[in-house]
Amino acid sequence: MRNLLLKIAYNGEKYHGWQIQQNAVAVQEVFQKALYKVTGKESDLKGCSRTDSGVHAREFCLSLKTDSPIPSERMIAAINHYLPLDIAVLDCQEMPEDFHARYSCVGKMYRYEIWNNAVRDPFLENRALHYWYPLDVDVLQQAASYYVGTHDFSSFCTLDRREKGDLVRTITQAKVFREKEKVIFEVCGDGFLYNMVRIMVGTLLRVQQGKILPDDIGKIIEGKDRGLAGPTAPPEGLYLQKVFYKAEEMPNFEILPQ
Repeated sequence: MRNLLLKIAYNGEKYHGWQIQQNAVAVQEVFQKALYKVTGKESDLKGCSRTDSGVHAREFCLSLKTDSPIPSERMIAAINHYLPLDIAVLDCQEMPEDFHARYSCVGKMYRYEIWNNAVRDPFLENRALHYWYPLDVDVLQQAASYYVGTHDFSSFCTLDRREKGDLVRTITQAKVFREKEKVIFEVCGDGFLYNMVRIMVGTLLRVQQGKILPDDIGKIIEGKDRGLAGPTAPPEGLYLQKVFYKAEEMPNFEILPQ
């Protein structure tokens, strides 16, 4: 049996996340059907994480074991032939037998994109949050810098049956920057809790609105209380940007002046 690592990208607008759902279409279901047409066999896919309904991925990783003789470089085109246009295989490579897309992962990078203009951009519908009030990137960066480090992120997590036990995560980088009319929040860490990035963004927007001070972020983290943080930002601005399997490839700790 070969153990394959596939990197895919998808527009999550039409899907209820990665993981198969009982009464909704998920990316995993669509991908499995395409893969079956290529290999003729059911495959047990191991995804690197779960993404929520409406969330996108520029790099999502999955692993599977197969006895298909199709070379890795040909597997890309073969699967893409049967996938819809909003999902694509980017890369395929053979990995050691013990590799697992989720458990071998050492970190991930997420981006949240905000269209910061009084006029909406029709081409960014369901691909970025439209926020028409001014955003001060310097103030938001000051607040975001408090996310960096190893913390219990109970205040930045929607608790459900998925999130039990240890809620400590290490964030190595949290940046807010502007690309013309877009304001982007980029965060990298060893793992993320349910809705964690979206709550981080919702809290930063509360800072912009003057309802939370930048220096309050540290107190919110220490409070370990979801009620202290801001709301959960909408899903359409969130992208899984990159998945790391080697610690040396992750951004180093970057603590900017607070």
